[in-house]
Amino acid sequence: MKKLNLLFALVALAALVVVPNFLKNYGIHMFTTWLVFIIATMGLNLTVGYAGQKSLGHAAFFGIGAYTVAIFLKAGLSFWLGLPVAALFCFVVGLALGFPALRVQTIYLAFATLGFNTALWLVMRNEEWLTGGTYGINNIARPSLGGISFDGNLAYYYLVLTFTVVLALLLWGLLRSPWGKAFTALRDNAIRAESLGIDTRSYTLLSFAIGAVYAGVAGGLYASQVQFIDPALFTVGASIMMYLMVVVGGPGYFLGPVLGSAVGVVLPEWLRFAQAWYLFVFGAAVVVLMIWLPDGLLSIPDRLKARRQSREASAARAAQGVKA
Repeated sequence: MKKLNLLFALVALAALVVVPNFLKNYGIHMFTTWLVFIIATMGLNLTVGYAGQKSLGHAAFFGIGAYTVAIFLKAGLSFWLGLPVAALFCFVVGLALGFPALRVQTIYLAFATLGFNTALWLVMRNEEWLTGGTYGINNIARPSLGGISFDGNLAYYYLVLTFTVVLALLLWGLLRSPWGKAFTALRDNAIRAESLGIDTRSYTLLSFAIGAVYAGVAGGLYASQVQFIDPALFTVGASIMMYLMVVVGGPGYFLGPVLGSAVGVVLPEWLRFAQAWYLFVFGAAVVVLMIWLPDGLLSIPDRLKARRQSREASAARAAQGVKA
């Protein structure tokens, strides 16, 4: 099974490397946006899917990363300096946001993170001296490295793909480490995890902080991709959409963000043939998915396996009854 998963991952990676060469600029843009949201939702999946916390403020960290990189570039500083600073800033703010999770849970925590997103959005909109307010920041430059320019859409796509693969490998290693097991234990039963000696306070804070770093990096990459940002991109609605991406893909599944981001970014474009109805069709499709597959699309194999095992167990019991 592991070899099959590895083969699938290699084939998918090869497709991501080759396919964009045959796409026009808009197709490359859509693929790049998909990768950016994969990075962002990988962080949210850690917070929500693995650590079991509720967060509706992820777009705020996305915005912090975007504005930090944009401000650094406008000040004449390097993208390669702005992106680590954005990640560090998001880590610190993520730690601070994690403190409410030590006192409140479930819907109350969701409201706390929602309030945080709203407060930060107001700062982005009103502090024109820093963020440009509703006018935003435009002409955001794309980076270069060692004489290699990433101004072209295809070149920038490969840069984002590299970030996506590296961050995915780092998260994979984290989840396979004792830290990953601690996050899962925290999600399954916080009281039992604490009785086993796991410092639930520290891991709760870390789940928010690490998730925020992923969102900040994604936001910084997105700012250079679209080369214009304004507060409308980082509203509570954007946070809810990211949360839906995690839920639809499958919270707690490593590849959940890949599938969920495709549903949130690529599927609406495919539904544009419906013209004015495409948002209704997309919303209805998401609602149906959440009703019939509350554990996400990637839970389908597990559900089929559970049904098969249930049928086999029922058949075994029936056979024992006949023998008796």
